[in-house]
Amino acid sequence: MAARRVDALLLTDSNGLLCGILTDKDITTRVVAQDLNLEETPVSKVMTRNPLFVLSDTLAVEALQKMVQGKFRHLPVVENGEVIALLDIAKCLYDAIARMERAAEKGKAIAAAVEGVEKNWGTSTTGPNTFIETLREQMFKPSLSTIISENSKIVTVAPTDTVSTAAKKMLESRSSSAIVTVESKPRGILTSKDILMRVIAQNHSSDSTPVEKVMTPNPECATVDTPIVDALHTMHDGKFLHLPVVDRDGSVVAVVDVIHITHAAVATVILLELLMRLQLL
Repeated sequence: MAARRVDALLLTDSNGLLCGILTDKDITTRVVAQDLNLEETPVSKVMTRNPLFVLSDTLAVEALQKMVQGKFRHLPVVENGEVIALLDIAKCLYDAIARMERAAEKGKAIAAAVEGVEKNWGTSTTGPNTFIETLREQMFKPSLSTIISENSKIVTVAPTDTVSTAAKKMLESRSSSAIVTVESKPRGILTSKDILMRVIAQNHSSDSTPVEKVMTPNPECATVDTPIVDALHTMHDGKFLHLPVVDRDGSVVAVVDVIHITHAAVATVILLELLMRLQLL
């Protein structure tokens, strides 16, 4: 996996049929966090068995929805019983961005129509809390604050914590990343892919390697007011899968990953398409 710079591997049985998938998250949470010996642990013990797959003629949007609904990043593609490809949700980000931006344009049309109705009713639209502004902000260009819960779970570690400690915390929270903080301010991020590529592949010990040695320092962050579509652009352009979210004081309040944010984008598009079918546009 490290040699080919991939974060997922498909497993087939003696008949060449798909039987499992092994990802960087599996290695982090099922091997490193469990203190298993990499040299002695068979793949069959830690892989995800019988993964969901799609056929080669499946529409891209259907494949994207399957990944979002199942909350997994990778989706095998099968043709005539044989695996021919592996979809990565990160590769689908561009499609999610395009669909959400088209939805935003449709949203402007809805807002304009409602604004016309308000004018006919003689209702003022100049105030900051008008119905029109609420529509535009919450429905057509929602911010990250709309998908972040107040009690959002964040895995945080200190720069001097070991990779093993970070992996155990990630397992406990079922997360694929940990934010490295100093006084609640982000100083770095450690992901399951970092652990695979920078620790395991380099033969470093997870028990003695400090997080600061293998983390990505000074990660790009979003704020709670960042529009979801802008966050999608940031992740797509930067080619990363996790985006720390900070408050107005610069303290970390959440982390959104590629699945979480793509889910939000797809939900927005579905809502607007529903409105169109109901002839509200």
